[in-house]
This record gives sequence, C-alpha cells and structure tokens, in this order.
Amino acid sequence: MSARMTNPAQLLPDAMTAIPHLLGAAEQGGLSKELRELVCLRVSQINGCSACVHAHAKTLQAEGVADEKIFGVTAWHESPFFGEEERAALRLAEAATRLADAPREAVSDAVWNEAADLFDEKALASLVLTVATINFFNRINVTIQEPAGTVW
Repeated sequence: MSARMTNPAQLLPDAMTAIPHLLGAAEQGGLSKELRELVCLRVSQINGCSACVHAHAKTLQAEGVADEKIFGVTAWHESPFFGEEERAALRLAEAATRLADAPREAVSDAVWNEAADLFDEKALASLVLTVATINFFNRINVTIQEPAGTVW
C-alpha cells in the first residue's frame, strides 16, 4: 500500500515549520511523554490512522512501556493497566475526538471536571493541544492513506 500523494506537510514548507512548534508547546505542560503517547495512540485508533497507531505504539515500546499496556489502550475502560490520571486523560481525549457523537455537549462537564481535578491548567492545556494535534495528523494521514511505517 502506498499513499495517495506526498504528505501535505512535506509539500507545503510552512506546515512542516509549524509542526515542531505545536509538538514543542504540548511538551511544556508537564504531561509525561508516556501519557501524551498513550493519548495519541488512542485517538489514532479511534480515527483509524494506521500510520499514527504504528508510530505511537513503537514510541511507547521505545520508552519501555509494557506491551500489555500498549495493547490494552484499545480497551482501556476494562484494562487494569491504567491509573486514574491516564483514565481521565483518555476519557477526555476520546470525548474531544468523537465530537459528532455527542453534539450537544461533546466534552461533558463530568469528563472535563474529572480531568481538571487531576491536572493543573498547564497540563490540561498540554492535553487539549496534544489531542487537537494528533487529530490534525490523523485527518491528513487517513485522507491520503499514509501507510503504517512511514517516516517523515
């Protein structure tokens, strides 16, 4: 399988310039790399982005995260491998990704308040920016059918 076209971020130089700034900003909020990667993996699973699922699973493995935890992200609700902060972050990430599934209040007060009770405002900003950025990448990759294993 090959992509339909060259990735737009590679074709349009200003896009490639902006990407490191977005990713760098998300790192400033104090969330661990593992938590950001778990969120990115889950959002990418929801969006069906094979390139990002592959990339984030590999990154988590390289960070030393146990395979059962990586594999458990798909069913994190039922999995014993996730702590309170991870569950709150994954719940918020899912809600912010599945916006059309709950149009009245896509990110409910209950979901937001759970995360806000566990994370300070900078960490919440990092989480929101991480979710938005991975959704951005997923939409590009799914549209152009970027294959898993692609390295930019």
